Amino acid sequence: MLYELARPFIFTLDPETAHHLAFSNLERAHTLGLTRLLRPHVAADPVQAMGLAFPNPVGLAAGLDKNGEHIDALADFGFGFIEVGTVTPRPQPGNPTPRLFRLPQAQALINRMGFNNDGLEAFVANVAASRRRDVVLGLNIGKNAATPIDKALDDYLACLRRVYPLLADRPGYVAVNISSPNTKDLRSLQGGAELTALLKGLRRARRELADAHGKRVPLAVKIAPDLDDADLPRIADALVAHEVDAVIATNTTVSRDGVAGLPHADEAGGLSGAPLAARSTAVVRRLARSLKGALPVIGVGGILSGEDAVDKIEAGATLVQLYTGIIYRGPALVGECRRAILRYREQAKSRPQATTRAA
Repeated sequence: MLYELARPFIFTLDPETAHHLAFSNLERAHTLGLTRLLRPHVAADPVQAMGLAFPNPVGLAAGLDKNGEHIDALADFGFGFIEVGTVTPRPQPGNPTPRLFRLPQAQALINRMGFNNDGLEAFVANVAASRRRDVVLGLNIGKNAATPIDKALDDYLACLRRVYPLLADRPGYVAVNISSPNTKDLRSLQGGAELTALLKGLRRARRELADAHGKRVPLAVKIAPDLDDADLPRIADALVAHEVDAVIATNTTVSRDGVAGLPHADEAGGLSGAPLAARSTAVVRRLARSLKGALPVIGVGGILSGEDAVDKIEAGATLVQLYTGIIYRGPALVGECRRAILRYREQAKSRPQATTRAA
């Protein structure tokens, strides 16, 4: 309710200015203990996935808290898991501003942020300072823009080795971002030979780290919504073959379906929000069919209501993530999605032969 009252003012500000102001106020409220009032009153709905126990199936997608500075405050929204990053080995400013645009008529955003972040050392310090252990933590890693694409594995390995110890004593996973449209050639890592080489290197390093730390930390891979349907079974097979623990579907889209003609629609970057929902859900469904339960799908893209979250679950997702919906709906969306999924699952138990809706 409070967010609905504040949103008209927030939307008068430049999107990045609004982002920083919102987090500044959130931290202030957290320090005063006020963010505890945001916690939704929802029955427990634990989920087992990736060998982890998630308190509930609704998470925060990477990108909102790039440097892992606000984990404890965000946890009060009622998320079952929080994914922070994307972090790169070295600090980088990202793309020139302006680089974030609202399309309120479509409940959408376009961003070309370009992995702006403070680098591994600051990220590790921020995450280590987090005190919350009651939510699963996802650490999203990427490559620096200046790193040649044929050396991308080096950056991912540097990140993996540095963040892995952070999850030695807390529940969490590492997410490998190979699908942002805002880093040149990054999406080429989803190709056949490129993906195989990347996953092979990550699998080898993860085995070494598991031996060193006495714990196997799960790996998830985040893919794009703009892949051809024929690519999805190939990617699914590669993820299983290289012992990846989950797939996150999807990142933002370069398509402008559903926003053509709107202000800012022609801006370069990835589109998120309501116009992405149908395509993202279709990718979730196709992956779930290809994987046949071999590993879980985390559904993200266009969730702006509880019904949207249920659509992802019904399509085959085990968990869901929010991002743009938080910008448009505020913290109340977390509780709404949790209630809707819980209600759907309770109804499904009484109809064990129920079929999913058609794509």
